[in-house]
Amino acid sequence: MGLRDDLERFREVGEQRREDLADFIQYGDLGQSRPGEIKIPVKIVSLPEFEYDQRDKGGVGQGEDGTPDTGQPVGQPQPQPGDDDGEDGDPGEEGGEHEYYEMDPEEFAEELDEELGLDLDPKGKKVVEEKEGPFTDLTRSGPNSTLDFERMFKEGLKRKLAMDFDEEFLRELCKVEGIDPREVFEWARGESLPVSMAWIQEAYDDIPDDERGKWSSIEEVEANVERESVQQKIRREGIKHVPFRREDERYRHPEIIEEKEKNVVVVNIRDVSGSMREKKRELVERTFTPLDWYLQGKYDNAEFVYIAHDADAWEVERDEFFGIRSGGGTKISSAYELANELLEEYPWTDWNRYVFAAGDSENSSNDTEEHVIPMMERIPANLHAYVETQPSGNAINATHAEELERHFGTDADDVAVAYVNDESDVTDAIYDILSTESETDE
Repeated sequence: MGLRDDLERFREVGEQRREDLADFIQYGDLGQSRPGEIKIPVKIVSLPEFEYDQRDKGGVGQGEDGTPDTGQPVGQPQPQPGDDDGEDGDPGEEGGEHEYYEMDPEEFAEELDEELGLDLDPKGKKVVEEKEGPFTDLTRSGPNSTLDFERMFKEGLKRKLAMDFDEEFLRELCKVEGIDPREVFEWARGESLPVSMAWIQEAYDDIPDDERGKWSSIEEVEANVERESVQQKIRREGIKHVPFRREDERYRHPEIIEEKEKNVVVVNIRDVSGSMREKKRELVERTFTPLDWYLQGKYDNAEFVYIAHDADAWEVERDEFFGIRSGGGTKISSAYELANELLEEYPWTDWNRYVFAAGDSENSSNDTEEHVIPMMERIPANLHAYVETQPSGNAINATHAEELERHFGTDADDVAVAYVNDESDVTDAIYDILSTESETDE
């Protein structure tokens, strides 16, 4: 193995040592990433290299003319420029370089599906193109090049099997002494043979006079002449003729497929009131950011709306969303009223919708029951989700999440409630939210 092979191997090992995706979501530095580029730290493996010691060489030796004798102390090596510019072993102040494994949202979504066992199938709503699909539809007319000959042959073969019969056996019956064509016909009908009276009459008339009376009874014919099924006859003689009819003709026609664009708008709502301290804000960011990446990777076109609220609500840019803190009170319904207005630009008929809200579950009196829940029921969406962040456990008046669960239940297919008390709860919350939506139908 050469040096180049070693280098490639070390790079491969470095990628394998990329931070685990779940650990990155829970504990990693999400701020290094941009909306379209997720950067996951790689634990660096130092590449081996040769290095020559440039310092004065010290040691023990023998010789004359000033060369130290055995056992004689040798002077300390002198430091060289660049060896260590710090004093008294003080650590340096400059940070080292870090390597990152970069992935786009599509790869992130694929890996998160695998990591958490998700199977979200994004829905296309807006029809952007109609195109011809496979020739799976059938019509009664069309160009000859699209004639479904295989189907026509099968229909003709089924008719042959239904119409054919053992002609030789019936001719032997016509030789029974004293029998007439009507009796032969009645016997054939009793055996469910598809034969006409005209055919029997013709066969009876063709019997030579010296063969009439060959058999004394029908029972004697049955005992001495072996009957042959249509299938046996086909195997013996092959198929010489298949009775096709016009009604058997079918022409293949292409299925018209509607190509739908998968559009999604994600409304992120965050409580920025005075009770939302730094740790709570960090947990909201750690939960909402991977959700945004995931949905961006799943849909063709993803739009994001960010709403901050205390007692009032206002739209903000993403860069402001996670850092805002106000000193006001809390009225969660104000955010849903604004969300309802902003979603008018994204018609439900054309856009998938996700409404994600987060806070510490503190809300003004009766606001959840009287206003928030009716608004959630009024706003059509693939999924409404609320994430409660309470690092120290539930506060006495932190009841919003519990009220949502009591009203919608834990098995609702378009409402999810998750609890995040610390970083270890983040991936479970993401799974609870996305697995709820994955079970819904359009």
